[in-house]
Amino acid sequence: MQALLGPEYAAFEAALQEPPPVSIRLNAAKSPTRLHFPESRPVPWHPRGHYLSERPVFTLDPLLHAGAYYVQEASSMFVYEAVRQTIDLSKPLKALDLCAAPGGKSTLLADLLPPGSLLVANEAIQSRVAPLRENLERWGLPNIAVTQADAEAFDALEGCFDLVLTDAPCSGEGLFRKDLDAREEWSPAHVGLCAARQRRILASAALALAPGGVLLYSTCTYNRQENEDNVSWLRSEFGFESLALDLPAEWGITAADSQYHFYPHLLRGEGFFLAALRKPAGDSPRFQAPASFRSLKPLPKTQLPELSNWLSDAAAFRFYHTPGEDILALPATLEQEYLLLDKHLRNKWFGVNIGQFKGKDFIPGHALALSVAVSRQLPRVELSREQALLFLKKETFELPPDALKGWALATYEGLPLGWMKVLPNRMNNYLPAERRIRMDVKGAMT
Repeated sequence: MQALLGPEYAAFEAALQEPPPVSIRLNAAKSPTRLHFPESRPVPWHPRGHYLSERPVFTLDPLLHAGAYYVQEASSMFVYEAVRQTIDLSKPLKALDLCAAPGGKSTLLADLLPPGSLLVANEAIQSRVAPLRENLERWGLPNIAVTQADAEAFDALEGCFDLVLTDAPCSGEGLFRKDLDAREEWSPAHVGLCAARQRRILASAALALAPGGVLLYSTCTYNRQENEDNVSWLRSEFGFESLALDLPAEWGITAADSQYHFYPHLLRGEGFFLAALRKPAGDSPRFQAPASFRSLKPLPKTQLPELSNWLSDAAAFRFYHTPGEDILALPATLEQEYLLLDKHLRNKWFGVNIGQFKGKDFIPGHALALSVAVSRQLPRVELSREQALLFLKKETFELPPDALKGWALATYEGLPLGWMKVLPNRMNNYLPAERRIRMDVKGAMT
């Protein structure tokens, strides 16, 4: 770092001794009436990004569980500006987040993509897929597929995606301030291993990208081997063109040769690197999707009328049974894209898991409660903060005697948290057990 920064090194070293800033990014599709945070200020490069003056206990904020915002490091929100300046957002796109967990950049892309777009959020490491799916489920948008595959699996989809984001696993130098494990794992040999792995991932990213499409390559590290050298390799190996971004000087981002570094002594954020590159133009490939899914079966027509009561626009979806009898709602305009993914990828999760039929009765799923596709005509029970925390603990509590009976959305500040079923003498809490808060909430309720 002394060699990279020269006389600025002392300021950089001093910045690493300061507490890291705390930032959140609001969900464009969910607008809470208010946020229960102390003073905040905007993140310059994202219109819905905010720095907080202190770090609250996010687990005890019901709005986090409702998907109202994502706790995201500010520097990584710069993906928004890179997409905005390099991609035509006037038409539907196919986007791939190749190294997606835990989901910060995927939720950012989901907000940004035009209507009718498809986002594929992929994670190679199996243990990281569950939190990725949970975070995307909270975000509530139905036009997403989650996949679990090595990057090479996407070679079969050569030229498919208009945008590929590759936030590659790296040596983590930019996280030294907030992650002690990153410090302990670092070594020159580890840097070399990361750089070689990044090139393998980038080779598949380049292949999956459509001619004329944009590749965003980012890391949370500083060294040239993982950053500038890999960009030079992409240029020479695949003929990619670097794309320059127009950035205000007051943002404090360091730019050189159309590559962008974030240093914590120059701005409020952790270490981050990003380069935007365009693939050479050429003939766009044509894909032939199969006629049916491998294991999904169309929902019987006799069950379709019931679903119109639960979705705001049931006609916009195609409905399928999984082998486990869950019902998936897939955006109708993206059905062919989902069929194509199903053909080439083994582990994948599509659309919105809206629930199950038990006999003639429909049992709504948790993902439907959090989805923007859920009907606004369904009964809702607005909860106080204390009740919301009890609900998120998967506990029951008394409701007013005149509360509507039957299925209802439990809401907080107008946003759904999950399902409850109100019976004459009690309320049943249908929050999935794996989603319940395990912390003590008593202190947060006073």
